[in-house]
Amino acid sequence: MCAPTYAATVLILGDSLSAGYGMPENQGWVQLLRDELPQHTIVNGSVSGETTAGGLRRLPNLLASSQPDLVVVELGGNDGLRGFPPNQLKSNLTKIITLAEDQGAKVLLTEIMVPPNYGPRYSKMFTEAYHQLADEFAINLAPFFMQEIAADKSLMQRDGIHPNEQAQSKITQWMLPWITEALDK
Repeated sequence: MCAPTYAATVLILGDSLSAGYGMPENQGWVQLLRDELPQHTIVNGSVSGETTAGGLRRLPNLLASSQPDLVVVELGGNDGLRGFPPNQLKSNLTKIITLAEDQGAKVLLTEIMVPPNYGPRYSKMFTEAYHQLADEFAINLAPFFMQEIAADKSLMQRDGIHPNEQAQSKITQWMLPWITEALDK
């Protein structure tokens, strides 16, 4: 897959998984992505603890300041960990996607999953919201990058929730083709 020949601006709208929680920001996957795509401007609009409602509140200012060509939405984990209703998650993500597209940006949605202890019904409804949105908006849905990482304790911080520094290059390599493909669309 070859990178686009134009210089694009990519906004990462995420939570602690993209903010580099527990490590210096320059060691997180978003910084490593900048190193992989030096022709593009990568803006990290991620905040640890962010919910979809918080991302939605911050998005208009982020869109105005960065004027992105692509918005990568990596939100929902904190909604799930707090047990927020899946319909609320879907509503907020719908508004985020609509806002981004109304500003002329493409959107790449990243799937988020909740731990199995939330029960199969909630987990299924939560994950289905992402698939439904990808279909409704005809946008790409990147599979949850933490699926394989979370299963490997050597790639996780002590809290068992956040990836460690060793996991960051794996996340970058996981996300890179999805972001490149979204830019090429």
